Amino acid sequence: MLRDAGVDIEVVPARVDEDAIKEAFRAEGVAARDLVDALAEAKARQVSATAQDALVIGGDQVLVFDGVTFDKPKDHAEARAHLSLMREASHELLSAAVIYEGGAPVWRHIGAARLTMRPFSDAFLDTYLDTEGDAVLSTVGGYRIEERGAQLFSRVGGDYFSILGMPLLEILGFLRARKVIVE
Repeated sequence: MLRDAGVDIEVVPARVDEDAIKEAFRAEGVAARDLVDALAEAKARQVSATAQDALVIGGDQVLVFDGVTFDKPKDHAEARAHLSLMREASHELLSAAVIYEGGAPVWRHIGAARLTMRPFSDAFLDTYLDTEGDAVLSTVGGYRIEERGAQLFSRVGGDYFSILGMPLLEILGFLRARKVIVE
């Protein structure tokens, strides 16, 4: 998304044990907002350790339904179970970004969106899953709202870019304020 918005970036995968962080936070009953922020910060911190002179953006997203955080589905059966559970109900997507510079955090933001799924049939769900294939395994909700996944919803509120995976407008605002991109 940053590249599409005209920002020159280098992508460096963070080597963090996300599962361990999630397990620890869930065991302590920590709020989803704190979990997503911690995941984003862990990624930024890890990459920043080897890129001290760069602004490093770490990000993550969690889905919260009925007080429970969901991970990306492991397989098609789990994707079907998640989508069936959320049918005719609302859930929240939280997307965190943390920016590090010189090994320390200098900025953070959590974007949020609330999405309501429409009452779709099992036949629609089967067709959707068959058509989308493994793409449903690459997103925390089992859908890509910018594509066919839009058909699952009756209402969407909040930050659209957070649905896509990052609070883009807020990041761009920070980068403009720091004169990384032209105002």
